[in-house]
Amino acid sequence: MNVTLIGLGPMGQAMVRSYLAAGHEVTVWNRTASRADELVAAGAKRAETVVDALAANELVLLSLTDYQAMYDILAPTEDALRGKIVVNLSSDTPERTRVAAEWLAARGAEMIAGGIMVPAPVVGTEGSFVFYSGAQPVFDRIEPALRVIGRPDYRGADPGLAQLYYQSLLDLFLTTLSAFLHSAALVGTAGVSAATLVPYATELLALAQSMLDETAKNVDSGTHPGDQANAKMMGATADHILAASRDAGIDTALPAAVKEHYDRAIAAGHGRDSWSSLIDAIRSKA
Repeated sequence: MNVTLIGLGPMGQAMVRSYLAAGHEVTVWNRTASRADELVAAGAKRAETVVDALAANELVLLSLTDYQAMYDILAPTEDALRGKIVVNLSSDTPERTRVAAEWLAARGAEMIAGGIMVPAPVVGTEGSFVFYSGAQPVFDRIEPALRVIGRPDYRGADPGLAQLYYQSLLDLFLTTLSAFLHSAALVGTAGVSAATLVPYATELLALAQSMLDETAKNVDSGTHPGDQANAKMMGATADHILAASRDAGIDTALPAAVKEHYDRAIAAGHGRDSWSSLIDAIRSKA
């Protein structure tokens, strides 16, 4: 299928180049028109207006900051949306994604929501994968075209599911990166370089990875045997990390949040249960 791509930040540009390399005809539009210059030189077609971009192809990919940007760009062109398949690869909440799907449907367009799980340089390579959700017949029809930018992983008919997976995994990713920075800041108070920490962090992350299957089993079954590492023992460690951070004079927000999870789990009677029992404290707003 020929493709229209709206939004030419680093991710949008990477997708355009992937489609051009795969032999697709690509029409592009961006609010800052100069961002299209190199892509046009590489073979893309420049649309002078959003209406022209929509008219060029049935399949329209959006790579924007958030879903509000979709409304800002497409609302003035509502009549041009009829009959289009809009693959929104922007980041936002699952609920806003569902509302956007309804908005497009009211204007005669079908929306497939997506979340690209790799940075721009990896788009179009074997390591790239993308979550999708929305009407399966629509997804199945465009799946070969979507495969160009990464392995399509369809999660279901609910348009919000792709964003739910996307945000859930980025929750893990961003928290892990912040945790490494906090660890580097803590050990750095003794003049130790972050590079010195890397091999130890790598081993520890491999250990954490090895624990995921058992942890998921506990979470899904609702049973948390604490014979190896219970919440009370782990909570004491969380307290020590918080105290060490406070003594070192570095930010305590992250270790304080972790300690709070343990405190709430222990207060709820899970002190002798596995640390995986923290899931109940995390699920609760209290």
